[in-house]
Amino acid sequence: LLRKKKTLNNVTLEKVLGITTLGNSGLACDPRSGLVAYPHTPLINLFCYSVDRKTITALSFSPDGKYLVTGECGHLPAVRLWDLSERCQVTELQKHKFGISCVAFSPNNKFIVSVGNQYDMMVNVWAWKKDVVVAANKVSSKVTGVSFSEDSSYFVTAGNRHIRFWYLDNCKDNKASTPVPLLGRSGLLGELRNNFFSDVACGRGSKSDSTYCITSSGLLCEFNNKRMLEKWVDLQTGVAHSLSLSEDLIFCGCADGTVRTFKSADLHFVCTLPKPHPLGSNVTGITEASHLCNTKANGCYPDCIAVQYDPVSRWLSCVYNDHSLYVWDIREVQRVKKVTSALFHAACVWDLEMFPDVSGESVAGLSSGVFLTCSADNTIRMWCVEHPTQHHVYSQNHLSNDLLNIMYLDGNTSSLLDPGCTANMSTDKSGDAQAAEIRTGIRTVCLRPDGKHLASGDRNGVLRVHDLSSMKEILKVEAHDAEILCLDYSKPETGLRLLATASRDRLIHILNADDDYSLVQTLDEHSSSITAVRFAAHDNKVKIISCGADKGIYFRTAHKTNRGTEFRRSHHTVRKTTLYDMAVDATGKYAAVGCQDRCIRIFNISTGKQKKVFKGSLSDDGSLLRVQIDPSGQYVATSCSSKNISIFDFYSGECVATMFGHSEIVTGMKFTNDCKYLISVSGDSCVFVWRLAPELTITMRGRLQQLEQNQNSTPRHVQKETCPRPQHLLPTDSPTTSTPSSVSPHSPVTPPPWESPKLKQQHSYMNPTASSMAKSSRSSSLGDELQSASPPRSHSFPENRSSSEEMEPPVLSSSPVLTFPSKGPSLVATHPTAAVSPTRLTQSAPLLKHDQTSSEGRREMLNVVSEALLTVKAELDSLPLAPSLRGGSQGLKGEGDKALALLEQYAELLLKSVERRLDAKN
Repeated sequence: LLRKKKTLNNVTLEKVLGITTLGNSGLACDPRSGLVAYPHTPLINLFCYSVDRKTITALSFSPDGKYLVTGECGHLPAVRLWDLSERCQVTELQKHKFGISCVAFSPNNKFIVSVGNQYDMMVNVWAWKKDVVVAANKVSSKVTGVSFSEDSSYFVTAGNRHIRFWYLDNCKDNKASTPVPLLGRSGLLGELRNNFFSDVACGRGSKSDSTYCITSSGLLCEFNNKRMLEKWVDLQTGVAHSLSLSEDLIFCGCADGTVRTFKSADLHFVCTLPKPHPLGSNVTGITEASHLCNTKANGCYPDCIAVQYDPVSRWLSCVYNDHSLYVWDIREVQRVKKVTSALFHAACVWDLEMFPDVSGESVAGLSSGVFLTCSADNTIRMWCVEHPTQHHVYSQNHLSNDLLNIMYLDGNTSSLLDPGCTANMSTDKSGDAQAAEIRTGIRTVCLRPDGKHLASGDRNGVLRVHDLSSMKEILKVEAHDAEILCLDYSKPETGLRLLATASRDRLIHILNADDDYSLVQTLDEHSSSITAVRFAAHDNKVKIISCGADKGIYFRTAHKTNRGTEFRRSHHTVRKTTLYDMAVDATGKYAAVGCQDRCIRIFNISTGKQKKVFKGSLSDDGSLLRVQIDPSGQYVATSCSSKNISIFDFYSGECVATMFGHSEIVTGMKFTNDCKYLISVSGDSCVFVWRLAPELTITMRGRLQQLEQNQNSTPRHVQKETCPRPQHLLPTDSPTTSTPSSVSPHSPVTPPPWESPKLKQQHSYMNPTASSMAKSSRSSSLGDELQSASPPRSHSFPENRSSSEEMEPPVLSSSPVLTFPSKGPSLVATHPTAAVSPTRLTQSAPLLKHDQTSSEGRREMLNVVSEALLTVKAELDSLPLAPSLRGGSQGLKGEGDKALALLEQYAELLLKSVERRLDAKN
């Protein structure tokens, strides 16, 4: 109905996967059309938005089906009235202070009653057409349900030791501007006075004088028109949660997936509805609805927390506390049929991952339209963005149209239940429920680029790897002492299959995916939690970048040693704000970092220098928690702690879209591979699918085509290095340390070859320990000069381009460049003199071809000249700008590049002359 909501004409909310109903007050059915409504945090499945972004806790349809009233939680909540045909808010009432637990329309369509939660305790009767509160009063206990009588003369509230009848006779003729006291009378409970009454419903038709309610202990009670408890019946269940009725039947939602049906005339038992799927069951194994009728004796089922009867279709909608929704056809109560169902996450969704766009059919049988989410409910779920029939492997799931499969990572079914639903039956959560909620859950997931393996890290530091073709766990190891915050696989263009794991314990483990995920290296430079780690491949180098709560960014380069692959620090930058997330663009040249000050900082991965900074949120408070770049590198999406999502142009910093809808922080975002959608997940347990405007999709796809054309047309010998350090690529036989040198910050980061490298201690994979004092002593920045107010700008951003950066000379190689093979883990080029000579030359410089059998003397000369040239350039770059050049567009750094190019030409001629003389002597 209200299916779509546009934001800045660029983004449309296409689909919501989730439900946040905690009780019967959060589920409503239109008595005219049979339309069912339930909340998705601050919006309803009809896509009505709460403009204050507060979580919707209660809703109710008007008797004519034209309006919908909603209640919110939080400070100063509002009762909002929505016009469903005009798709807009009609009016609102703000008379509560701390939250609204129940709302209801009167059958005569004149009044709306709202009841506050246990901290508010206000009952307001609102004449919504006049926009005035005609009566009000306070309650003395928690209220969980409200229901109007058929003649609208009174309504009944139910709660903790509470059944109260409220009469509207004295407020119908109220013409004063102030509300009159609402008259209430308590129900005569007798021996049931100490019970918790979960829900209430007034009778209809011939039983309109009766009022029905249920207790949490499992009793169905009937009150007569004198408020006296007339009869009650035992539901034979541990807990009863919800109640709904027709003119002749009463439906009671109970524990263990049970829904009992009774006759309203005499409370005689009629039948029990089929149970939903058992907790922890294989959803792909249920290929027919009849499988639900085969109840397992030892199975564990979720509680039915909300039921609503549809008098039009004679369907019963049931919501269970594992966040699943079932609709049953009860036209024949002895032959109940399932109409539809949906399964969602039951707790905070921490991360998501798109299935890679692999060529041909993947081993797992999934396509690029599939994405995976991980949650605090200890499950990883596979979803499809579009119709599931396109994914033939898992299209036979009869329990949910959008869900393809569920991976349960442990046998504990209690984590599959929402603890908030059971807390709704009492005043607060138990300590055990809070502890279980804190310590369980899958924190992050990552797919291998070929789509064969899925890695996940949980909140206890356990790393798991699953084979997606068989859905079997092939690795489980306690990799860290604290929760794993980030995982990343190396890109295919590196020729490596590495997995990096980063944790709150301040360590990064690098594992070899081709060698049963054996430990390659442990990096311990960070002194606080590591929030992001990313691989990058650019300029024929494999890089790994990490950032953390210590405000530092580490850039490391892969080297080949006699022990194998080793990453060594090349740059270290410290900012003045905490860094929460990082993303690498499609070219692998730039990294975008989301910061606590709501800014996006762009870093050049090769140089480690900040090239650009711009605001990453339109709000004036909060911090950037997540940053995601689209597959083309054209746009960057951010999520702020103020619960909004924004999309910016990566190059201009212009905001092209902003949207909201989640009631908790957005914990993850991903662009789909076809650039048509942006998917977001949140702590509210919901998944939002946002459709991007066609112009955004066209722009991204156009840039992807340009990148593919450039990749296919660029010769392999043409390299683009802005600050080449060829000695980094040399195979070394001795280990080197990642500890920064004590020399000037302007000197090269890599120790000179004449310095004796110190041996770096390797940490255990299974028992990682490190001294925080040692980390703090090594955390001094080599890039302090980057903290200046005007950081250097990149030539990739046209608005900040200087005249010296307008055109870069093409880069040629004077020797065969070390390139990473497309297959295999080797990082060593076959050429013995690979990348030992300078690589930035002018076009006029002739290429020097070295003999494969060059002597040690020649290689030594090349090394000496290379080191001399790099030292000269570093010294030129480190000199301060002259006063006359500080405001200009070109400084001494540009002069250093020109001087280096001239020196390189001279060095080439000198080396060629020396070689000729040596050849002549020989």
